[in-house]
Amino acid sequence: MTTASERALQLLEQASQDPRLTDDAVKNIRMWLTEPRYAEYVDQILQHLEAGKIQELDDAFWTVIPFGTGGRRGRMYPIGCNAINDRTIGESAQGLATYVREALGGEGLSCAIAYDTRHRSRHFAELCAGIMVANGFRVYFLDDYRSTPELSFLVRHRQCSCGIMVTASHNPPSDNAVKVYWSTGAQVQPPHDAAIIQKVGETQQIETASFAQAVSDGQVVLCTEDTDEAYHAAVVAERLGNSRGAKVIYSPLHGVGEHSVMACLAADGFSDIEVYERHRERSGDFPNVPDHVSNPENPAVFDEIIRHAQDVDADLVLATDPDCDRMGAAAPLTTDPSGLWSTFNGNQLGVLLCDYVLSQRAAAGTLTPDHYVVSTLVTTQMLRRVAESYGVKAYMDQLVGFKWICGRMDEEGADRFCFGTEESHGYLVGQYARDKDGAVACMLMAELASACKAAGISVHDRLAQLHRRHGYHAERLLNVRMEGSEGMAEMRKLMDQFRNDPPRAIGGIAVTSVRDYGAGETLDVASGRREPLDGPRGTLIIMDLAEPGNYVAVRPSGTEPKVKYYMFAYAPPTADMYSSIDAVQHRLDAIEQDLK
Repeated sequence: MTTASERALQLLEQASQDPRLTDDAVKNIRMWLTEPRYAEYVDQILQHLEAGKIQELDDAFWTVIPFGTGGRRGRMYPIGCNAINDRTIGESAQGLATYVREALGGEGLSCAIAYDTRHRSRHFAELCAGIMVANGFRVYFLDDYRSTPELSFLVRHRQCSCGIMVTASHNPPSDNAVKVYWSTGAQVQPPHDAAIIQKVGETQQIETASFAQAVSDGQVVLCTEDTDEAYHAAVVAERLGNSRGAKVIYSPLHGVGEHSVMACLAADGFSDIEVYERHRERSGDFPNVPDHVSNPENPAVFDEIIRHAQDVDADLVLATDPDCDRMGAAAPLTTDPSGLWSTFNGNQLGVLLCDYVLSQRAAAGTLTPDHYVVSTLVTTQMLRRVAESYGVKAYMDQLVGFKWICGRMDEEGADRFCFGTEESHGYLVGQYARDKDGAVACMLMAELASACKAAGISVHDRLAQLHRRHGYHAERLLNVRMEGSEGMAEMRKLMDQFRNDPPRAIGGIAVTSVRDYGAGETLDVASGRREPLDGPRGTLIIMDLAEPGNYVAVRPSGTEPKVKYYMFAYAPPTADMYSSIDAVQHRLDAIEQDLK
């Protein structure tokens, strides 16, 4: 009698002739059909083969879902090594447990776990908790929807060996993920990340324990209220200035943010704050936001909130993504709340918050030349100019991903850390966490709006003042999606082309050099000469243009199937700022058109 596995292998042999099914997918499917660790998934694979679901199989199996800049993230699907399911989540937790035991020893180990509003997040969190307990860990568990920065705080607060956050941040509702944290409270970095993924790949047996029994036995400690109190106190301890007069509308975008953001705003002295009701429901479907994607980087998510803010004479709109580690904002262009409004991009918010933090600390006499700010290679250089104007250092050479900012923070000394930011709406002050925090960013942004209101200017006016002082900086982001195995091949081809045969001009401006952070070298385009590049190593290429301060960065996303183009343009300070704005925006139009 033919077994299910044998029948599936026969059908797989036939399906391997289908051009939609890649060789790597065939290899991985065969592994899942023949190795005992995947036995429970054989019937589902057989059903797919019998139903002719070839594209679904290729999507689910063409690669092993990797650890990217934000952890292991992807589309949920019940089978496959390139999908989020019980097996890939279980392997992730088991691989983490195995590595931590080997790296730190087997005694006194603990793990912090939290989850957000996404579909199956609670299920995956309980699954991870049971695995960690079965591997000898005590688990500190946040027993309700909570934010990623609170998980980072919990790792440090309880001195845990590691942490797991179940979230896919601002991805579509189809996705979920685990973010893995080290004992520092930051997401895992080399060599730990590569070592963990090796252990994940080597995992045969996943040790499990009953979540309910582990709670009853005290091996899973439910510590939500205690952690909330300590975390909120740590955020509010970063308060600055005295103005609290802004009227604020806040949207959690159907995520976890209301609990921490509203508590911190109230504790910081804000009384005129409102949660936007249509985005209040905690739902993994994100029902009332455009395209069901709760991303505060997208100006469209603010449109209907702004209309409400105009009606109620609000001064500021704030929004956080589903796991509340990113913040977006909008404000009136003038001091009239009923007039025109506009959103801020991540670079603009970073500059505004950096200037606010440094100005308040300078006024308080708590700023020295040894203090510093940290950012990434794809964040606006205006941040460096702001920092230098206050006499503090700016480390702008981190790879994309907030874990690199936090790593630099620990290298340089957290006591002298003032502010960290990345262009994708991530911000941090203080030492209480090692990840970006939407709650503290909302608090500081509300303080800034209050200070501007007290001074009789809008937040946009304040940004214009900074441009007049430091020069007009403008940035754009172009995303090109490249799905599946074919998309990955196109990404590699594209990066190789920029690396080895870059365009001679972009937007009508000559390309002078190409900085290849993967190969660790700089190409002089005119001569073809290559020189060593001093900087971090990662999949990032920056093409410098002949106009100083103008350049284009290209990188594959670490969390989604797309290539990101970052465009940067700059004009020095001038009396005629409006001419500079027009010139820079036309330049960006030309650059974007060439890239498309």
